[in-house]
Amino acid sequence: MIEVEGLTKYYGPYPAIRDVTFRVEEGDVVAFLGPNGAGKTTTMRILTSFTAPTTGKASIAGFDVWDDPMNSRRHIGYLPETSPLYTDLTVRQHLKYGARLCRYPEDKVDERVDRVMDLCNLSDRADTLIHKLSKGYRQRVGLGMAIVHDPPVVILDEPTIGLDPKQVVETRRLIRELGKEHTVMLSTHILPEAQSIAQRVIIINEGSIIAEDTPDNLTAQIRRARSLRVRVKDTSPSVAGKLRDLAGVSGVRRTGEGGDGACYEVEMPVDGRDMRAEVAAFIVGNNWGLLEMTPIEMTLEDVFLRLTTEEEGAA
Repeated sequence: MIEVEGLTKYYGPYPAIRDVTFRVEEGDVVAFLGPNGAGKTTTMRILTSFTAPTTGKASIAGFDVWDDPMNSRRHIGYLPETSPLYTDLTVRQHLKYGARLCRYPEDKVDERVDRVMDLCNLSDRADTLIHKLSKGYRQRVGLGMAIVHDPPVVILDEPTIGLDPKQVVETRRLIRELGKEHTVMLSTHILPEAQSIAQRVIIINEGSIIAEDTPDNLTAQIRRARSLRVRVKDTSPSVAGKLRDLAGVSGVRRTGEGGDGACYEVEMPVDGRDMRAEVAAFIVGNNWGLLEMTPIEMTLEDVFLRLTTEEEGAA
């Protein structure tokens, strides 16, 4: 559905993006993740034909975004970071205008607008002027405008920026609903958003793609060791050294006291065997009093920080 190959964009001597390449397949929900200024918006502006690339190419549903922009745009619904709305129109009027502007069949406009208002929870504001709406409701109208012509591809640039926590939850729910009927690509710098919405994550930093995969696979790729959080009754300093000597353990770090015992982080190589049973048996055999043993899972935030920190350190 979305194909990007070697996209580069210079603003004067400054490269906003460099050799950006990726694919988004039909039915995917993909998060374009990166810190502010990483190149997310520049890439999306090229995909939506607002900005020409310096080099490279991109296509939507097989149509080149720069050589055939009219056809590529017909297959896109776009919500920019700041949604442009005519504030003197009502919600219904605005959505009808959007449908007709995108040449949606006239005899089906009313039905489609009702469907979109229902999907975006706007039915109770159908006849309210846009300027009387809260920011959260305006964002819903912007999302409605992005999908009112029923495009196969929906591109959302920072869709929850500036919303309060309740509005963020509602907007994320709506995006998940959109993903059932559309191919969705959204940019964000909010890690929980990417993890809760997307099936796949593309991470961009300083204008270049540095990682692309599912959140779980990215975690597995970047994690250097499996870790266990272990809590034992015995608080003597010798526990850490003995654990470290256990075959297959690559590191042990005492992380402090934990209730009625001491806590440790026990690391094992990623490609090593599952040692939970051996670690537990070793602790029990030494009469240290095993109170807790829990796998430590790396979050997408850990992956993101590790990747972007390494990338910046290599620059």
